[in-house]
Amino acid sequence: MLNKVPEITLFFWVIKIMATTVGETAADYLATTLNLGLTGTSLVMSALLLIVLIIQLRSKKYMPAIYWLVVVLLSVVGTLISDNLVDNFGVSLITTSLLFGSALAVVFIGWFISEKSLSVHTIHTTKRELFYWAAILFTFSLGTSAGDLVAENLGIGYAYSALLFATVIGLVFLAHYYLKMNPILSFWIAYILTRPLGASMGDLLSQQVSDGGLGLGTTVTSILFLFIILCLVIYFSLKEKKSFTTV
Repeated sequence: MLNKVPEITLFFWVIKIMATTVGETAADYLATTLNLGLTGTSLVMSALLLIVLIIQLRSKKYMPAIYWLVVVLLSVVGTLISDNLVDNFGVSLITTSLLFGSALAVVFIGWFISEKSLSVHTIHTTKRELFYWAAILFTFSLGTSAGDLVAENLGIGYAYSALLFATVIGLVFLAHYYLKMNPILSFWIAYILTRPLGASMGDLLSQQVSDGGLGLGTTVTSILFLFIILCLVIYFSLKEKKSFTTV
């Protein structure tokens, strides 16, 4: 089995951040604008995620369209898990942040004990891929709770929250390239932080001006970012097909 995940490039991070933004706005759109509610939206999106994830697990190589569809759906479901706990069950954002952070730590510990590495460059067995997707799900849920905690509960606002997380990601980038920070550690820290960054960007663009946003709405924001993701995924799919044909 070939490596099932993409190379870590600038375009990877661009699509990842956009996918997290869609996760925030699409969840709000489905639950609120379409009146599906958190429970109904969670059931529909979880079922869809399960179907696409099975297709991804059964494939023998990296397929851009399927891979990024799983990421987008995980982003939506991860957001809904956090929102359900906070809005439907009254769990505080501090508690959910600690809960998801602990769950992510357990996944990483189990992954390392089993595979002796957390590298994303060798996701070529089903077991490693299951650890990989479990980790990504909890990064989305953790990022949602942490992002809402910083932007809303601490009163920083969406714009300053996005700037804060972008700055921290920039510091991780500098530490990786100039201070030789461990590449696996650098990757996962940046991956976790892109979730609250994307969530803050999504809220900044979609929320009403009176609430500190730009007022584009969840519909326009979701469609815009999905279109950009689609264009990039089509480009990489064609590039992947061309490379395979050449080989």
